[in-house]
Amino acid sequence: MKQKREMTRREFVKDATIAAVSAGAAITIVPRHVLGKGMTPPSDLLNIAGVGIGGMGRTNLINLASQNIVALCDVDWGYAGKGFAQLDDMITGLSTRIAAPDPESQPGKAAIPFDREQAKARLAGMQRLKDVHLAKAKRYTDYREMLEKQKDIEGVLIATPDHMHAPIALAAMELGKHVYVQKPLTWCVAEARQLAKRARETKVATQMGNQGHSLDDARKAVEYVWAGAIGEVREIHIWTNRPLGFWPQGVPRPMKPSQPVDEMKWNGAGVEARVAAAMAGNFPVPEKLDWNLFLGVGPKVAYHPIYHPFNWRGWVDWGVGPIGDMGAHLIDHSMWALNLGYPSSIETISTPFNKASYPSATMTVYEFPSRPAAEKNIARGNLPAAKLTWYDGGLMPPKPEELGEEELNKGGGALLIGSKGKLLHDTYGMNPRLLPKSLHDSFGEPAKKLPRIPNQQHELNWVAAAKGKAEASCPFEYAAPLTETMLLGVVALNAGKRIEYDGANMRVTNVAMANDYLKREYRMGW
Repeated sequence: MKQKREMTRREFVKDATIAAVSAGAAITIVPRHVLGKGMTPPSDLLNIAGVGIGGMGRTNLINLASQNIVALCDVDWGYAGKGFAQLDDMITGLSTRIAAPDPESQPGKAAIPFDREQAKARLAGMQRLKDVHLAKAKRYTDYREMLEKQKDIEGVLIATPDHMHAPIALAAMELGKHVYVQKPLTWCVAEARQLAKRARETKVATQMGNQGHSLDDARKAVEYVWAGAIGEVREIHIWTNRPLGFWPQGVPRPMKPSQPVDEMKWNGAGVEARVAAAMAGNFPVPEKLDWNLFLGVGPKVAYHPIYHPFNWRGWVDWGVGPIGDMGAHLIDHSMWALNLGYPSSIETISTPFNKASYPSATMTVYEFPSRPAAEKNIARGNLPAAKLTWYDGGLMPPKPEELGEEELNKGGGALLIGSKGKLLHDTYGMNPRLLPKSLHDSFGEPAKKLPRIPNQQHELNWVAAAKGKAEASCPFEYAAPLTETMLLGVVALNAGKRIEYDGANMRVTNVAMANDYLKREYRMGW
């Protein structure tokens, strides 16, 4: 049965205007030219609700501040409030940076690019979020109450921990709301399939928050491959330094000891038990945090400050580790350029994994088969089979000899090895260049085959798609298979062995129990 769609505010204004004119009523609609240059009529703005606004969600709201933010929802208004309280300092800092001259370049170091026009737009967003939206937007703790009570919402930004992305997005799409979901799109493979299916059915505008997909550099990286600059690509290496220095992983769950600590051994298991005991304690839930709502569809776990805020990403109950955090910013461009499709096998090796907190470091090897041209919807046509290796936690691929004295960017990057040369780019697809340098210099710029996103603004591209004025840069149609590939690395980690995957049927064929990791059972009541 087709879902009943809520009337949007723009449709209401249009219908009300027609009705009023027909009745001879006096009605005031502010013409665009009366508002002045650069101003947008209220009827052209998208009514947006933000869910999960204490971290990356705040950044998304800044980038969406030109629109009409009507509702804000977070399970922890203490943490979210601290983030908003920082806006004054952020505004002062960015204003100072815009006014200051560029620093002199240091010998042997590349200058850090600074786009003043983009910075000015960001500054305006900060100011508008602080001065306009925070004062008038209605506030909620439970997204279900927000969606039930507030009927003027047209689009929903979702930037919660990973485990709640799918439930909230599905609830919003059921009501005909456009959705912008932070990466990774979902916590498990089955949810990614479900979101893609519902997006097709509802036809709402969807976008995953991997902002690199909208960057000019990222599109150039893809165009290098499409132009044949490095020939056939059969080998790909992708790495990130996460979680080093960002959040804890490879740690035990805090737990009261079953024996006196001084009787524990100093072997590996004994040290882990000592660490778990040292972290154990009865920590009160912060006054403004609804811990039950934070847990959401995940299992019931007692509150501990090592879980929230932010550190949830390293815990299996709520996050999917470094590959979920950075995979969408790094694997994206290789999948895009090579139309990789679903992998046929995945194997993850790692430092010790206790099933509660992700390992300190992992390496995942994906094998992508070649496919006939008739199956372009799920694979790469006639392109050859390819192997993609993912590294995190400080693990790195061998440095290509073409770099000479230069080192690989330890923060993260991708190296595509082709039959004619190599392509290297940084996180988000930034700074793409061909190796060796002689190839880069002789090849020149690749032909532009991809449209550029205006001002490289990922969030506003979604707004334009919601208004029917553009195509979304990274809709669920594309984001779901990308997310699935990322999450299959986690499935292989849990399986503890190489898995063979039938992507067409979403099934692990050689390790039956691994199929349990493709989905999750939601907690009672969710």
